[in-house]
Amino acid sequence: MSFSVSIQPSGHAFVAEGDETILEAALRHGLTLPYGCRDGACGACKGKVLAGDVDHGRAQPHALSDAERAAGQTLFCCAKPQSDLVIESREVRKAGDIPVKTLPARVQQLTKAAPDVMIVKLKLPANERLQFLAGQYVDILLKDGKRRSFSLANAPHDDELLELHVRRIAGGQFTEHVFAAMKEKDILRLNGPHGSFFLREESAKPMIMVAGGTGFAPIKSVVEHAIAEGCQRSIVVYWGARAGVDLYRRELAERWAAEHGIRFVPVLSEPPADDAWQGRSGLVHAAVMADYPDLSGHQVYACGAPAMIAAAKRDFCAQCKLPPEEFFADSFDFANDKQQETVGA
Repeated sequence: MSFSVSIQPSGHAFVAEGDETILEAALRHGLTLPYGCRDGACGACKGKVLAGDVDHGRAQPHALSDAERAAGQTLFCCAKPQSDLVIESREVRKAGDIPVKTLPARVQQLTKAAPDVMIVKLKLPANERLQFLAGQYVDILLKDGKRRSFSLANAPHDDELLELHVRRIAGGQFTEHVFAAMKEKDILRLNGPHGSFFLREESAKPMIMVAGGTGFAPIKSVVEHAIAEGCQRSIVVYWGARAGVDLYRRELAERWAAEHGIRFVPVLSEPPADDAWQGRSGLVHAAVMADYPDLSGHQVYACGAPAMIAAAKRDFCAQCKLPPEEFFADSFDFANDKQQETVGA
């Protein structure tokens, strides 16, 4: 059986199945309520039931007292609806709404997606979750005190495992370790979430997503979040790479196009002859400009190397009339001194 849930004061509404928690249902619909452990232990998701009945589930007494229950409060990570509900809860809409955490994480899965790209999936402790906005990044904390920053490729509602897309950098301390020595079940420490790159959900403007290489990671997070929340805005994804092998999740982007009407435009800058490439060639941002000479009514989300980001912002704003405040970027820096292999901003 399913029940309708209305959130106050936002007025947002969603449908929850009887066997899922209020938080699970909200996240499934792309609505982000505050949460921490998702296990009834921390109380970060505590809110009020204004109308209707819930089963409080496994809420622990120290996180939800009897007096709080009597006053109509519950933990949305545990509570399951028993009727249609009206609840009171703030919603997470900006980076400052989410606390930054330092957590251990176990390497759950390593998948070599391309010769120089590893997809790393991390599992947090059983009583922990990392809340974040689609597009944000985490810092991997190294033993020498240095940090390596990687965008989260999974959407916020799909947070059982954290997904990173790691490009191998010649001589890079951490990325060389990922490819040469890292094993499943290894333990890392991470800190996050960080970054101001995330979906501006208050806008109704059509969106152009521009990814270069592993800049596809935060774009994937943003697109999957938009799909989950039933976003009705037009989305076009441009993904630039040198060769076909570098489009390491091309089948996923093509599935977005087939199943959700999200236009996907792959662009290769140096396609080898054996690619037999019949698609777009050249610079990825130039492909956007050719298709959209007037961007005055759009938002652009761009992720990739600093040179691509700088060229895209300059040319989109100067030649295609994109308002500068509608350009959102995540610049991936690959430093020669190996101090910071990737940076999300």
